[in-house]
Formats: sequence, structure tokens, C-alpha cells
Amino acid sequence: MRQGVSTILVMGKAISHQHILKKFGDKLQRVRKSKGISQEELAAMLSMHRTYIGMVERGERNPTIRTFYRVTKALKVKSSELLPF
Repeated sequence: MRQGVSTILVMGKAISHQHILKKFGDKLQRVRKSKGISQEELAAMLSMHRTYIGMVERGERNPTIRTFYRVTKALKVKSSELLPF
């Protein structure tokens, strides 16, 4: 493992923080698109900037649990539809 890279063990495998963010972002993007909602529309529903949504979907930002909750409500999905990946 590289120094400074945060990892956790999942079923005996080391998974990086970045990997988790990327997988979440991919899942969020799939769910958002399946609902026919653009990044701009989701951002407006959340009173956030579109670039933030894009950064979350690319795994560049780590949304808070509050943001996660707001996203599930805006997309009208259960949290289990976004987790696990």
C-alpha cells in the first residue's frame, strides 16, 4: 500500500478510499440517469452547483451523510439503491 492512501479491509481485501468514492459515484450516476435526471436538474433539486454533482460522480468529492440523505430524497430512492455498490 502506498503511504498516505486510506484503505479499509473488506472481506480480507484492502479497498482504497478513492475506490469507494469512485464506485459510489458510478452508482449515483447510473441511478440518476435511469431516472432521466441531468446533473443540472439534480443540482437544482439539492440547491447545489452542477460541478459538485459531477465531482461526486467522478469520485473526486466525498459527500456528507446529510448530502447522501438529500440525494436519496431528491431521486426518490432508498439508500440501499445507492449502497452497496
